[in-house]
Amino acid sequence: MYFDVKNRSLNASVIYAHDFSSWKKPVLRRCFPDSQVVFSTSVTDIPEDGTLAVWGMKPVPGILARDVRIIRLEDGFIRSVGLGVDLIKPLSWVVDSRGIHYDSTRVSDLEQLLAKTDFSPAAIARAVHLRERLVTQGLTKYNLGGSRWRRPADSHLVILVPGQVESDASLAYAAPGIRTNIGLLQAVRSANPEAYIIYKPHPDVLAGMRAKGVGEDEAMRWCDELVTDVAMGDLLMAVDEVHVLTSLAGFEALLRHKPVTCYGQPFYSGWGLTKDIVPPPRRNRRLSLDELVAGALIDYPIYMSRTGDALITPEQALDELLAWRTRTGVGTSWWRYCFRFILRLIVGVR
Repeated sequence: MYFDVKNRSLNASVIYAHDFSSWKKPVLRRCFPDSQVVFSTSVTDIPEDGTLAVWGMKPVPGILARDVRIIRLEDGFIRSVGLGVDLIKPLSWVVDSRGIHYDSTRVSDLEQLLAKTDFSPAAIARAVHLRERLVTQGLTKYNLGGSRWRRPADSHLVILVPGQVESDASLAYAAPGIRTNIGLLQAVRSANPEAYIIYKPHPDVLAGMRAKGVGEDEAMRWCDELVTDVAMGDLLMAVDEVHVLTSLAGFEALLRHKPVTCYGQPFYSGWGLTKDIVPPPRRNRRLSLDELVAGALIDYPIYMSRTGDALITPEQALDELLAWRTRTGVGTSWWRYCFRFILRLIVGVR
């Protein structure tokens, strides 16, 4: 058991947070237990040398005082049993003081970490153990889906193409070429005319909480099968390759030693582990898989206990995630469908 949780207070006694939804506010306080979190209605309230927290790539409205540091927060790569759009409390967030991991137009804390860190043998051994446990337990970001999928008996090459929400910021900031699901499917089919191609729409779209991509109803013209209620961890083990724009499913495939082709520039591309159609020009270091794991799953995220206010280690987060999955299962309850219906009435489908 590890107890070496880093001090992630960013040396800020006060963190000013702007434009956070009400359900994220208690999570933000848990994320920074050693700092006072102040929710600001105007960035002009933030003093010189202050620290401002914003969600994702949201723009900062107004003019900041001198030397205000901006940190950007996002969901971590091991998040929950269930979707973020269902307002389910996360086990992990990432905090980035340079940019954010899905913005390939500039260096993020994660990219800097992966480019510069000399990972020790102990760190690598820890990453190996964490990765093997994730794979053995079939864990992914959201841990959804209950049906099993069987590959066709006569298929020689099965390729999974995971769909994304086309309004997702990672497509705006890390997909310099193709930016649509249909465009990706067409490119994969063109490059692999004899392959058996599976398309899995994004779970937020399947839940009816995010809009389908342009032309996504035509997906069956370019794939052989459309898969919905199948656990991503199981599906990844059954396919031969995974082709993505910027989807985290590509990283989850790498954990399982599956070949991954990237048509965008996700954080895990450019390190010699993926086939990159549009290589990120800055990334010229070659990493082992477990160096990538050490950076992306151990050093970069903050893990927060669901049973208390403490920050925890990745290993402890996996313990909690497994207990959570055992307790609730991976199916969607009737009341969750009702909640989504009400939420759609309030916020709409974006």
